[in-house]
Amino acid sequence: MSSNNKNELLRRIEEQYKELSKGQKRLADYIVQNYDKAVFLTAARLGKVVGVSESTVVRFATQLGYKGYPGFQRALEELVRHKLNSIQRMEVTYGRISQSEILESVLQSDIEKIKMTIGSLDQKAFEEAVDTIVKARKIYIIGIRSCAPLANFLSYYLNLIFDHITLVHTNSSSEIFEQMIRIGEEDVVIGISFPRYSMRTLKALEFASNRKAKVITLTDSVHSPMTIYSSCNLIARSDMASIVDSLVAPLSVINALVVALCMKKQKEVVKTLETLEEIWDEYQVYSGDELNQVDDRMELGYEE
Repeated sequence: MSSNNKNELLRRIEEQYKELSKGQKRLADYIVQNYDKAVFLTAARLGKVVGVSESTVVRFATQLGYKGYPGFQRALEELVRHKLNSIQRMEVTYGRISQSEILESVLQSDIEKIKMTIGSLDQKAFEEAVDTIVKARKIYIIGIRSCAPLANFLSYYLNLIFDHITLVHTNSSSEIFEQMIRIGEEDVVIGISFPRYSMRTLKALEFASNRKAKVITLTDSVHSPMTIYSSCNLIARSDMASIVDSLVAPLSVINALVVALCMKKQKEVVKTLETLEEIWDEYQVYSGDELNQVDDRMELGYEE
């Protein structure tokens, strides 16, 4: 495997291996061969397993260019993120914190993902995505498994703006291609995929690209396989190594995309909403299942 294709941590180890001390080389050898186990270890525990001191572990992390052991451990998490099963991924994140700290820890992690997304999102790519969607003859949206709610959310709001939205149903690969059979160069497909990446989503983007359709991706990295067929990449951080990948930042990007599109199509959106309000009122869409506050009691808002 070439150096360019290697994970950043493995590349650093390879490049600096000759300059490492004897103890650090033992650490490097262990990491390369057992990174899926090392990711769960504290600095003290890793040192004990390898047979070196905790201070040697910390110096090893610094030698590789990381800000102490925490920075090194985040690099380890990045390395194993795509290879761990769900139980192991849960242990990586939550094995180090107490039950009482989980709520604050998860929320703080989500906040960090949004901050990191703000710093890394390409404004030009975002504007290109908006313009591409506005000009498209038909818009296809695809997201599978944990990304399906994101695709549904985006589809719901784009349907208020455009009349040519297709939310691709993804029970099978054949079903995907059947729904996209008429896609062409005047159309756009928005593919949403985060680790673990969906092969069906990737194949759908390849299918669209081969038919010269515009491809927009919402994914976690420029190194994501989803970007292979994409001309416009929206990057949102979602690298919480746990049983649940954080989708807060991707949802925020989708919100921004919807708002930007609404601004571009204000007249159409206002007209649609006015029509919907009339329909909701005429057919009492909400009166049958709303809860209304009456004095200090909650009453169902339906009429006899």
